[in-house]
Amino acid sequence: MALVEGLQKAIEYMERHLLDTVTIDEIAGQANVSPFHFQRTFMILTDLSVGEYLRRRRLTLAAQDLTGTSLKIIDLADKYGYDTPESFAKAFRKQHGVTPSEARKGIGRLQSYNRLTIQVKLKGAEPMRYQMVDRDAFQVTGVKRNFPCAEEEGNGVPGIPEFWGQVNGDGTVSRLLELNNGQIKGMLGLCGNIDAENNTMDYWIASEHSGDTPEGFESLDIPASKWVLFEVRGPIPGAMVQTWKDIYSEWFPSNGYEPADAPSFEVYIDSDLSSPDSMNEIWVAIK
Repeated sequence: MALVEGLQKAIEYMERHLLDTVTIDEIAGQANVSPFHFQRTFMILTDLSVGEYLRRRRLTLAAQDLTGTSLKIIDLADKYGYDTPESFAKAFRKQHGVTPSEARKGIGRLQSYNRLTIQVKLKGAEPMRYQMVDRDAFQVTGVKRNFPCAEEEGNGVPGIPEFWGQVNGDGTVSRLLELNNGQIKGMLGLCGNIDAENNTMDYWIASEHSGDTPEGFESLDIPASKWVLFEVRGPIPGAMVQTWKDIYSEWFPSNGYEPADAPSFEVYIDSDLSSPDSMNEIWVAIK
């Protein structure tokens, strides 16, 4: 339960410091995990980035101040961390659908994003199939692109499906499969370099490859780790999304392990990803 307790401490810390400038290092420190893994875990469980959660909570409180106090809009903008009343009004309207002035007049309905709480729920005893392997350091080679982190629940990271469509269509996937000379037979989808300040992340489409990096590709070193290989059964992307959530909401709280400081990744093995019997994997490094 260490992961659950750590996440709850981090959420409580964010709530205590909603009006302060806090860093992802300070937040992740409350959960005793690295900033990368805290942000990754948070996004998997909530479908939101840490930055987006903080923004929504602050604008929820700002709406309460608008309707319950006589504070000037310029003062509210400063209180909730916006440089100008215009930037505050733009963010406010994006969340609530009305301007601060309209909200003060009682026009329209406001959206309240309440504080997160972690609850342990009883679920059916559905087994999770996995195996553990130890791997020395290895290299993956592929292409990467920087994306904005998810901002809408359930929508995942915008742009990644189109990225896969592009590399499938232009022959990049075929070239990467030809380069594959490692133990992992399949295409890899890997997230890395999450930037909390800019709310972005790198996403790699790659394969395991040792040797020189061919022109047009980049390589990433994966450190030696103990890995848990989770079976993902069912059509993609639904089965993959659900397995990620099960890993962090069920498997980690039920086992004595924590995520290690190595990027986790998806392995696409099956040739028919839409099949109800499609079999693929998620690799998570543990300690």
